[in-house]
Amino acid sequence: MFGLIGHLTSLAHAQSVARDLGYPEYADQGLDFWCSAPPQIVDNITVTSATGQTIEGRYVESCFLPEMLASRRIKAATRKILNAMAHAQKHGINITALGGFSSIIFENFNLQQFEQVRNIKLEFERFTTGNTHTAYIICQQVEQASKQLGINLSKATVAVCGATGDIGSAVCRWLNSRTDVAELLLIARDRERLRLLQEDLGRGKIMALEEALPQADIVVWVASMPKGVEIDANSLKHPCLLIDGGYPKNLETQFQHPEVSVLKGGIVEHTLDIDWRIMQIVSMDVPARQLFACFAESMLLEFEKIYTNFSWGRNQISVQKMAMIGEWSIKHGFQPLLLQPR
Repeated sequence: MFGLIGHLTSLAHAQSVARDLGYPEYADQGLDFWCSAPPQIVDNITVTSATGQTIEGRYVESCFLPEMLASRRIKAATRKILNAMAHAQKHGINITALGGFSSIIFENFNLQQFEQVRNIKLEFERFTTGNTHTAYIICQQVEQASKQLGINLSKATVAVCGATGDIGSAVCRWLNSRTDVAELLLIARDRERLRLLQEDLGRGKIMALEEALPQADIVVWVASMPKGVEIDANSLKHPCLLIDGGYPKNLETQFQHPEVSVLKGGIVEHTLDIDWRIMQIVSMDVPARQLFACFAESMLLEFEKIYTNFSWGRNQISVQKMAMIGEWSIKHGFQPLLLQPR
């Protein structure tokens, strides 16, 4: 059995979903309540592979909200993730993906040091961040959506915002070694990590965001931001492809410019309907078939009967592992979400 640990995008979103799911006692509560709310299994899932194989899974709502980080309730945030992991393990789930901020909190606050959660000793090999599959899918979106827009990668400049993160650095390594992208622009807060990434790649220009945006044909957003940023469409190249791989999404702006295309990054489409309701809650356009690539990673590991943390730790994703998870992704019927005709 596979598991998915997720969270909602905001307090308002959580209150709305609680009402829809039949938890009225949660629906009118403020952040203090959500800081103490326990994890819940709120969905049972059945997925059928393109090969015909069928697997079962569970969705664990962690009750974490991004406002907890914004209001510096770090202990509440870390407790949410550890409790959700213990809840998944207690229910016998073999491999569980840490979605959204779950993996970011785990890594940034070194939660591996807290392996005892009440009477449960966490077995970390039962968990995966899903970042390898997410990075692979974002790279496929770069390669395939650029063709849709007539952007030639061999002449294109790609800016990666969040380049030193786990997903961002993996995207940079893939684009550097598996494509003929002309120029890479590296954007992140930590200049020393940027310098080390640049050294590892053997190329790439370190830039501030406002400097990079006017130069980029493609912008990949994979920064860890509890709230999105506003971008002026007039500051971008035309045409420009923006791939927003954040959750919550990095971009608050709704672009109306005909030559600015925004693609939901790190989203896959399955060839068959999935029996669940959770993707309706997070507003997927086709909730029976679309899902986060990080969640799909735990499904792929369950299909392949590989019960290990395939993605784990910061900047440990190799191009070889991305290619491996990519093969499984295609085999079992997942494909990257691409631009829809306007």
